Amino acid sequence: MIAIAVIEVKHPLIEHKLGLLRNPGLNTKEFREITSEIASLLTYEATRDLPLKEKTINGWAEETKVKEIKGKKLVAVPILRAGIGMLDGLLKMIPSAKVNFIGLYRDHETLEAVEYYSKLSNDIQERMAVIVDPMLATANSMIKTIEILKNNGCKKIRAICLVAAPEGIKKIQEKHPDVDVYTASIDQCLNDVGYILPGLGDAGDRLFGTK
Repeated sequence: MIAIAVIEVKHPLIEHKLGLLRNPGLNTKEFREITSEIASLLTYEATRDLPLKEKTINGWAEETKVKEIKGKKLVAVPILRAGIGMLDGLLKMIPSAKVNFIGLYRDHETLEAVEYYSKLSNDIQERMAVIVDPMLATANSMIKTIEILKNNGCKKIRAICLVAAPEGIKKIQEKHPDVDVYTASIDQCLNDVGYILPGLGDAGDRLFGTK
């Protein structure tokens, strides 16, 4: 099986905006807006190889050939709750995408992901799913989400995150080497309680002002 492609997107706009996110002094509005902007840029990179088909339309002066995305539209899969903060950015790039939801919480003692909610399209097996979640830390939530999607017949899955830890990347490589991950940064490591260093802090709390 082909090894996972972990794409660290090194674009000046992304690096600049990520630097802003790392500032703990940002207010909720600023953090939410910049997160959405980075999500749009990462979506652009994660979809650059989508298949196209040609069709003929009545142009302003004559018939002309144009291209459009081939096949079923994508499914955006935000992991609740923090993934919601990236959803708007993805939908700005692909407004026709369907949106599915998977709700997980992290057991702070075991660091394992526990499912409490899922709502998936009945034709998920015919679509490419793009998982969005700001942090790829222990990877337990991402792995659980991938398993839920695969168990429901989804065959093509990609993931987008703001920052990723090497430990989490390694776990996905071992368990799901067929899933590509796009991230704005591969950070240094996890600390002893499973948070990414230097990271962004708790993305969910910073997105929704709950701390």
